[in-house]
Amino acid sequence: MAHPTQLGFQDAASPVMEELLHFHDHALMIVFLISTLVLYIIVAMVSTKLTNKYILDSQEIEIVWTILPAVILVLIALPSLRILYLMDEINDPHLTIKAMGHQWYWSYEYTDYENLGFDSYMVPTQDLAPGQFRLLETDHRMVVPMESPIRVLVSAEDVLHSWAVPSLGVKMDAVPGRLNQTAFIASRPGVFYGQCSEICGANHSFMPIVVEAVPLEHFENWSSLMLEDA
Repeated sequence: MAHPTQLGFQDAASPVMEELLHFHDHALMIVFLISTLVLYIIVAMVSTKLTNKYILDSQEIEIVWTILPAVILVLIALPSLRILYLMDEINDPHLTIKAMGHQWYWSYEYTDYENLGFDSYMVPTQDLAPGQFRLLETDHRMVVPMESPIRVLVSAEDVLHSWAVPSLGVKMDAVPGRLNQTAFIASRPGVFYGQCSEICGANHSFMPIVVEAVPLEHFENWSSLMLEDA
């Protein structure tokens, strides 16, 4: 959950998000080192009274500034490709959920069950219970078992939407007439908040996403109650 004056990302709640955080720190360190080097060169060039007659024509410098950027790009590309493959890998999901975007709410269908689905609307500010978050709470949460591979099929009924939950490291566009898929594993129990991340009309900022990860036995009890009420 994000909080005021926060400078970093939300706490990771999935293996993919943990990898993304490590990659962010890796790339940020490279940027910091490059910026420090460039700043040092600028200060040295401006402040020194010495001159170098080879500064405008030096094969050694040309070799360095040709090879060094290539090495830096490789150091950035290799971990990035690893994470891209990790994000696309969907092997033997234990549960499949279809998330459908509407103006302006989400609907969820648990395709492994015969009749388990519901609409998820934002809770109005005046109806919030103590401790609930404004513009983020929904009347029905998407409940999933923790430590289980979850596949999410994402589409839209009307216009473009985007299903995104930062703590889980997932973001997938919802396109009308197209079924996209993403996957995640909730590594710990908790409630994780997201929002539609594609401008979709007047109430775009009022269609939050709430994913609740619970132990498997709690999920089975929840699904049984939902099926009884259906």
